[in-house]
Amino acid sequence: QVQLVESGGGLVQPGGSLRLSCAAPGSGFSSSLMGWYRQPPGKQREFVVRITSGQITYYRDSVKGRFTISRDNAKNTVYLQMNSLKLEDTAVYYCYQVQSGYEYWGQGTQVTVSS
Repeated sequence: QVQLVESGGGLVQPGGSLRLSCAAPGSGFSSSLMGWYRQPPGKQREFVVRITSGQITYYRDSVKGRFTISRDNAKNTVYLQMNSLKLEDTAVYYCYQVQSGYEYWGQGTQVTVSS
């Protein structure tokens, strides 16, 4: 059972920045699709961003221009740089991986934007 490990969440003021990391053990990372979902309090999980093995990215409209996803295949890690954070970005952020038709998820990391 592949278990992704997220880190980097925390409490930040509006307008601040955080960088999330997600480590994916095992081989095949470089050929995997990686991405992030989030679940705001009291709401359903929602798509945030994804990056293909060919570095093609796709963002949720509300985070375009503020969030940047990147990947380091040598470290089996995907990053989510979040700038200009807003109150509505508060959520548990989940990393996911799609490899050979299977999906793998992390345990989630809390991001709280509050003044």
